[in-house]
Amino acid sequence: MAIVDNAIYVDGERSIEPESLGHTYEALRDCGDPEHSFCWIGLLRPSEAEVQSVAKEFNLHALAVEDAIHAHQRPKLERYGETLFVTLRPAWYVDETEVVDLGELHLFLGPSFVVALRHADEPDLAQVRHRLESEPGLLHYGPYGVLYAVLDKVVDDYSPVLDGLRGDIDEIEVQVFDGDPKVSRRIYQLNREVIEFKRAVDPLVDVLIELRRMLKDRASERDLELRRMLRDVDDHVTRVVERTEGFRQLLADILTVNATLVAQRQNDEMTRLTEASYQQNEEVKRISSVAAILFAPTLIAGIYGMNFAHMPELAWWLGYPMALGLMLLLSVVLYLFFRNRGWL
Repeated sequence: MAIVDNAIYVDGERSIEPESLGHTYEALRDCGDPEHSFCWIGLLRPSEAEVQSVAKEFNLHALAVEDAIHAHQRPKLERYGETLFVTLRPAWYVDETEVVDLGELHLFLGPSFVVALRHADEPDLAQVRHRLESEPGLLHYGPYGVLYAVLDKVVDDYSPVLDGLRGDIDEIEVQVFDGDPKVSRRIYQLNREVIEFKRAVDPLVDVLIELRRMLKDRASERDLELRRMLRDVDDHVTRVVERTEGFRQLLADILTVNATLVAQRQNDEMTRLTEASYQQNEEVKRISSVAAILFAPTLIAGIYGMNFAHMPELAWWLGYPMALGLMLLLSVVLYLFFRNRGWL
C-alpha cells in the first residue's frame, strides 16, 4: 500500500484519519482555515498515478513532481510559489557489512499540506510523527514544524554513521601498520563512502540557510522561534560536515602512509634479496675456486693416466715426483690467486 500514514491535524492535534487520498482532500477542504489545520500524507513507493493525484490536488509544480518520481536527486530546497520541494538524503550505518547506506526523501510543503514521498523502506518517519503528536507545540508550527522535525531526525541519524566511519578508520589504521595487503582496497572503498556521505550532507548547509531566510522574511513571532530551532539543526549539520571533511583528509593521509610503508617493505625485501644474492655469489665463488684448484691436479693425473705406450715421462725416474710437484705447484698458485682476489 502506497499510503503509509495519512492524517489531518487541527490546532496541533491529530483529528481526522481519512481512508483514502480522496477523503483527505475532501476533509481538508471542510477544515477551511490553513492557519489551524493541515494534512500530512506519507507515501511509500507510490505509483505515478497516485503522485499525479496529489500533484493535481495541491497544484505541485511539474518539475518537482518529475524529480520526486524519478528520484536520484541531491539534497536541495526549491520554492514554487507557496509550495516548497525539499529533497533529503538520510543515511544509516549497516554494522553487518560495515557500509553506509543512503536513502532519499522528498517533501512537498504548502500552507495546508505536507506530502512525504519515499522509494525505500528507510528512513521510517513513524518516529518523527510520534514525536510531533506527543509534542503538539511543534505541530502548531504547521508544515514547517513537520519539516523541522524531519530535518532534525535526518541530521541526528548522521551521528551513528560518523561513529561507524570512525570505527572503520581505527580498524584501517591497525591494518596499515600490521601490513595487511588488503588494506589499500578497504581504504579506497571507505573513502568512496565518505565522499558519498559528504555529498549527502554538504548541501544541507545551503538548504538550512535558505529556509531560515524564508522564515525571516515572514517575520512572525512563531517563525522566529522556528528559526532558532533550525539554527540548532544547522549547528549539528556544521559539525557533521567538519567531521566528514576530517575523515576524508584522514583517509588521504592514511593512504599516503600506507603507500610509504608498502614502498619501505618493498625496499626492505629488495635489500634482503640483494643480500641473499650477494651471499649466494660468494658461495659460488668459493665453490668455483675449490673446483678450479682440484681441476689442475686432476688434469695432470688424467694426462699421465692415459697409459699410451710412447710417453717419454713414463720411463723417466723423476717423472712421478715431477707430476706430483706440478700438481702441488699449480694448486698452490691457484689457491694464492683466488685468495688474492678475495674468493677464498
